[in-house]
Amino acid sequence: MDIVLWIILGAVVLLILWFIGVYNALVRLKNRTDEAWSDIDVQLKRRYNLIPNLVETVKGYATHERELFEKVTQARTAAMGAQAPADKAKAENVLTDTLKSLFAVAENYPDLKASSNFAKLQDELSDTENKVQAARRFYNGNVRDFNTKIETFPNNMISGMFGFTKRQFFELDDIAEREAPEVKF
Repeated sequence: MDIVLWIILGAVVLLILWFIGVYNALVRLKNRTDEAWSDIDVQLKRRYNLIPNLVETVKGYATHERELFEKVTQARTAAMGAQAPADKAKAENVLTDTLKSLFAVAENYPDLKASSNFAKLQDELSDTENKVQAARRFYNGNVRDFNTKIETFPNNMISGMFGFTKRQFFELDDIAEREAPEVKF
């Protein structure tokens, strides 16, 4: 009888250890995913901070483009207010399109294109776009790993008990993904 009791006790201990291991792995992956989203958020905030300076620089040369400046400002505000990855991606795509329009208008102003301030802002924005893409890839990789972990059997039983839910990927439109807003001089 003692041997049967030890076998049952050993099986229970192994089950508890496995349960703890799966739970801790889920927590680690959740935290990595949250950290990766934070990286995206930091780069997007940097982008949002550059846009008013860019608009003011262009305004100095293209004063009659008021409607475009309003569109850029509205798109920036919408992007800043979006929370979920899908909403944020949609707002970012709109913002990217309005920035492309702003840069297209800048093409019509040779003095603006020659401005060192404009060139510096353009370079910083392009650098930020590259950092957003890198952060997006890192986030999406973590989301993939997290979602796979919570959906596979038997982990899905534990993830369901503790409320771990799938995360959304941060997807940008193909056009926005391939082209950072920039002007060719």
